[in-house]
Amino acid sequence: MNIAVIGGGAAGFFTAINIKENHPEARVVIYEKSSRLLAKVRISGGGRCNVTNACTSLQDLCAAYPRGARALKKAFRVFDNRAAITWFEKHRVPLVTQPDNCVFPQSQNAETIISCFVSEASRLNIEVVTACGVKALAATPAGLQLRFIGDVRPPAVYDKVVVTTGGSPQRAGLEWLAKAGHEIVAPVPSLFTFNISGDPLTELMGIVVDPVQVSLQGTKFKADGPLLVTHWGVSGPAILRLSALAARWLAGENYQARLQVNWVNERNHEVIATHLASLVEAHPRKMLATIRPWQLPERLWLYLLAKTSLNPDKRWDEIGKTGLNRLVDILARDSYRITGKGQFKDEFVTCGGISLNDIDIRTMQSKIVKNLYFAGEVLDIDGLTGGYNFQAAWTTAFIAARLQ
Repeated sequence: MNIAVIGGGAAGFFTAINIKENHPEARVVIYEKSSRLLAKVRISGGGRCNVTNACTSLQDLCAAYPRGARALKKAFRVFDNRAAITWFEKHRVPLVTQPDNCVFPQSQNAETIISCFVSEASRLNIEVVTACGVKALAATPAGLQLRFIGDVRPPAVYDKVVVTTGGSPQRAGLEWLAKAGHEIVAPVPSLFTFNISGDPLTELMGIVVDPVQVSLQGTKFKADGPLLVTHWGVSGPAILRLSALAARWLAGENYQARLQVNWVNERNHEVIATHLASLVEAHPRKMLATIRPWQLPERLWLYLLAKTSLNPDKRWDEIGKTGLNRLVDILARDSYRITGKGQFKDEFVTCGGISLNDIDIRTMQSKIVKNLYFAGEVLDIDGLTGGYNFQAAWTTAFIAARLQ
């Protein structure tokens, strides 16, 4: 049995290795369009490679996927995050779990994952061909015929083909699969930072507030977690989650929107008002600058006071009801104009790809072309930051590798 895996990224190697473990007699070839293998793995997680997330319930795991959760719920029953952890440790990659449930190699180095994949592929005699992208696929009586970009190799026929090309920023990268009959969900970026260029908040770059609540005004999109102020705008897990949840809406708005920030992670405004009133009672003669609610970073607190036109040298018992209301409003509903998106280079992800309507999730086989399978981000599946995108790749690749 001859099998081609199209794409030499994480999903491609995971697929190929599992195919050989399931079908030792098979000849498996990985075709990679670029000259570099596993490039995204190398930079993921800040160079540490966040391989999965250790959340303990299926519900929590599925909740991390803005798109594809329903399909993954079935797939995770076959191969979930716990199975992925077991797989890596079985293949001599010790893992560690952080307090936030992100799982990394014990070495804290993505090269450990790359070394595992490359060495296993070599041990299993998996062929790897670089600088060789596929431009067309056609079903023939002899099998699935592949034609290569630039005709760098003659057309080749395989019994089965697994596509693991990853996310495509442009639809053009998926056109060869559309020509084979597949529905393409238009790809748009997910997991990105927000530009708020020109706003004075950017002068506070480097400040982290954890946790905050962020939302997009006029929508139901919201997220929470740490927020990082940068020289171009805002980043951090809260912003990345919000960008993923609202990826398609933001694309439709040309990345122009209003970001609302609740700096104290408290939705109930009465609770905020009561807390501020308690500060007035406990520290009536203290200056506003010296008593920071919720232990907000000093520079941020001074910035917020300035934004509400409250003098930091004013005493707490001098601000009155009007001043308290202004503070409640700025803490709960601070607002910024998003002027564009930035790229989160370590975790760049696209939403969109091959429609799940065309895939049998039980096997990952195409419903359009027999013996053609899909795995990884080429599918219309994407997750939040925290190891979830790699987990979707491992799960879909493991199922596809069974070649049912």
